[in-house]
Amino acid sequence: MRSCILIFLFGSLLFFLPTTGTTQTADTTEVFTFSDYLEWVRTYHPMARRADLLNRQAEANQLAARGGFDPKLSADIDRKSFDGKRYFTVGEGALKIPSWFGAEFKMGYLWSDGIFLNPENNLPINGQAVIGVKWSLGQGLFIDERRTALQQARLLSQRNEAERRSMVNNLLLDASKSYWDWSFSVASLRIIEEAVRLAEQRFEAVRESYIQGASPAVDTLESFLQVQNRRQQQQEAVLVVTNTRQRLSNFLWYKNEIPLEVGLTLEPENLEIWNPNIPPGTLSTPTQELLMSHPDLQSYRFQLEQQQVDRRLKAEELKPRLDVEYNLLANQFDFANRSNGSSDASWWNAVWTENYKLGVSFEFPLFLRKERGKLQQADLKIRDTNFKYLNKRQELATYLDVYRQQLFNVQQQINLGRDMVVNYERLLEAETEKFRIGESSIFLLNSREQKLIESQTKVLKLKAHFQKLDAGYQWAAGTL
Repeated sequence: MRSCILIFLFGSLLFFLPTTGTTQTADTTEVFTFSDYLEWVRTYHPMARRADLLNRQAEANQLAARGGFDPKLSADIDRKSFDGKRYFTVGEGALKIPSWFGAEFKMGYLWSDGIFLNPENNLPINGQAVIGVKWSLGQGLFIDERRTALQQARLLSQRNEAERRSMVNNLLLDASKSYWDWSFSVASLRIIEEAVRLAEQRFEAVRESYIQGASPAVDTLESFLQVQNRRQQQQEAVLVVTNTRQRLSNFLWYKNEIPLEVGLTLEPENLEIWNPNIPPGTLSTPTQELLMSHPDLQSYRFQLEQQQVDRRLKAEELKPRLDVEYNLLANQFDFANRSNGSSDASWWNAVWTENYKLGVSFEFPLFLRKERGKLQQADLKIRDTNFKYLNKRQELATYLDVYRQQLFNVQQQINLGRDMVVNYERLLEAETEKFRIGESSIFLLNSREQKLIESQTKVLKLKAHFQKLDAGYQWAAGTL
């Protein structure tokens, strides 16, 4: 719903300029808020769209893993004819149903005929139905490749979701920095524009005073140089605004992967009227509690679980392979073989002790070098991932602590800087009054004004830095 509102808002007011060169204008300047900007990036940026593909990939992997437990229908026929004689025809149709606990059930039907038929393939005239089960009682009893694939696919789904959040988290950090660079450049340009206006106004006043004979010619020259200097600063500030607007446009896309540009009628939130405020308790959440939900660490934890599942499979391969297969055989579909004279009383015995096919296979490598090597590799992978997890956790914990300290420190610097701006304004007012009554010079007046501009710009820079630090703190917490 929020995305739809954003689409309507931006589409109706024509805030953006397409990169095709088509210009769009608006009568009023609109504010592109930080929250709307992040929502736009989350919705349309190719990297965010690419991150969404991870969930679809995980769904596809789960679907493929579940396919290992799909029933399979098979048919096989083998016929030989030579010199006008039909040597043999042997056929089988079967349905095999794997199960989660390792057993594989089978229902089939066999038929055969021919004059040179292998005695092993002799079957009742009308064919033979078969019902059986094959079970691995050694290796593969508790876990096998099919169960491993399904468990890992489920874990991969959770891991991909964590990686998707991590990709968006990193994307929004870069996007946030670009936004506040843009906001700082626009606010700085306002200060310079006001300084140019004041310098031009002062130059006109000094020139008029010189014409009337009240001021020396050098004051006129110095005032004009100040105007030139401020205009040069204004041109540099305009260039910075243009560059930051272009960098911001890199994060703005629309449907069908259409890149957008920030229009001239769109402005960021005004840093001049914004005051930093850290809500009580915002930064007091324990570091370990924040890290529990961080997507990067969650990804490592799911990866460790995947590797543990793989290790279980490798450990299972140390066991001997013992496969048992038991099939009930029927005369066509008569498993009791009543056509052979079996009575109803002996039906049970006929089914289980006479009409069956039993198979047992055993296999065990004597040295287990291949299996032990795979298990060691699995253990090393787990240790390697665990080291990465510990390193990442410590790295993020350090980031959180550093961002906390910097946020409090910059907030104090902003408060101090605002007080300095007020004091510089008082000094400028006093110097202006002294200049008016002839007790000061244009040089001192320009110097006081320059100090005020530098102080105002420094406060703006600190405010933008505070916003970047706040975004960095949320990134380190994994909540962007």
